[in-house]
Amino acid sequence: MNKLSACSSMACGISLQPKMVLASLRVRKQGNGRCTNVPRNVNLEKLQNNYLFPEISKRELQHLEKYPNAKVISLGIGDTTEPIPEQISLSMANYARALSTADGYSGYGAEQGNQALRKAIAETFYKDVAIKDTEVFVSDGSQCDISRLQLLLGSKVTIAVQDPSFPGYIDSSVIIGQAGDFQDKTGKYQNIEYMQLGPQNNFFPDLTVTPRTDIIFFCSPNNPTGHAATRKQLQQLVEFARDNGSIIIFDSAYAAYISDDSPKSIFEIPGAKEVAIEISSFSKFAGFTGVRLGWTVVPEELLFSGGFPVIHDFNRIVCTCFNGASNIAQAGGLACLSPEGFQAICAVIDYYKENAKILVDTFASLGLEVYGGVNAPYVWVHFPGSKSWNIFAEILEKTHIITVPGSGFGPSGAEYIRISAFGKRKHIIEASWRLEKLFSKGKPLFNCLK
Repeated sequence: MNKLSACSSMACGISLQPKMVLASLRVRKQGNGRCTNVPRNVNLEKLQNNYLFPEISKRELQHLEKYPNAKVISLGIGDTTEPIPEQISLSMANYARALSTADGYSGYGAEQGNQALRKAIAETFYKDVAIKDTEVFVSDGSQCDISRLQLLLGSKVTIAVQDPSFPGYIDSSVIIGQAGDFQDKTGKYQNIEYMQLGPQNNFFPDLTVTPRTDIIFFCSPNNPTGHAATRKQLQQLVEFARDNGSIIIFDSAYAAYISDDSPKSIFEIPGAKEVAIEISSFSKFAGFTGVRLGWTVVPEELLFSGGFPVIHDFNRIVCTCFNGASNIAQAGGLACLSPEGFQAICAVIDYYKENAKILVDTFASLGLEVYGGVNAPYVWVHFPGSKSWNIFAEILEKTHIITVPGSGFGPSGAEYIRISAFGKRKHIIEASWRLEKLFSKGKPLFNCLK
């Protein structure tokens, strides 16, 4: 069986019925041992189906079983494919080797992160906005920090998410107990405010009709649409949060891909320190998807309604639930932010951006509506009147290309697919050729989609 990509790890899951009673009965029937008297977490029973990306991996494996000789190109799960620059991997290797020596051995580090790395993050990404190193918390990745922030915020807050958006925001909200029941008719959770994004509003929500919520999850550049919010748009968002006394959880994981003058941090906007937390990652910036390293910025100015500093509670969450990021990974992070390391990383980012341009040009030449791919490593392609899982299945069946169905990111993604630019150049070109060849047959590509 052949694959033309670096595969992400698999995870197992159970496809759940929306009704909690049915879900409990299914789990009871599946067990081989004797049941305990401990009930299942009712919030987990509310999750809909498997988490998106393990489901994509499962379908990829099923396709390879059906077509064992197929050369599958994975442009689905956003996993980096290019090697980490040598000077960065060497720094981690040297740190690991030193652990075998008396002078080089180290045990637990500070839960908040290596002080040198915290300082380097503050100086590299936030020098012009005066973020202090003590406001930076180093972690094992932004997705893990999303869950820690949910633990910080608790089950009683109300939340808003971009629609479409990264599914981790919604799933973590369901697990912590914020989301309420799933509404089959709308495809939404009862207590979550979905801020619709699309070409009709330049992929930015209409805040004049958006109800007030305690928390606003906002990703820019957005995953999956690839849209980077403009300075004017983020000014509107910060003003909206300030007027409503809300907190923005700003995900800047793809900021390194911004090519125009769009802000790379929410803290470039005046007043944001009083209403925002920023999470970010080395994963797509430095190819650390497997190394695991990220950070969260909690400004000292950010206060709860009673005046208590949010940073103090987040510090307590971190110290209670986390023993700190790997010392080896943090050594790699420091190397990334050295002048030589940063230059090498930027060259890899440029490589992925060129991949994105190839994909955008391909879909545009085929007459399809395509968005993103300029300020982000994702291309968002519209198929009006079609269902995204059907589009996904049709492309996979006819071209052996893995994509991601847009509905996995929310109801507003129902007619879209997301294409990742993470891949070897030859595989990106091959994928483009396969799509062009399929269209050139003169037959409708998506004849079974509706």
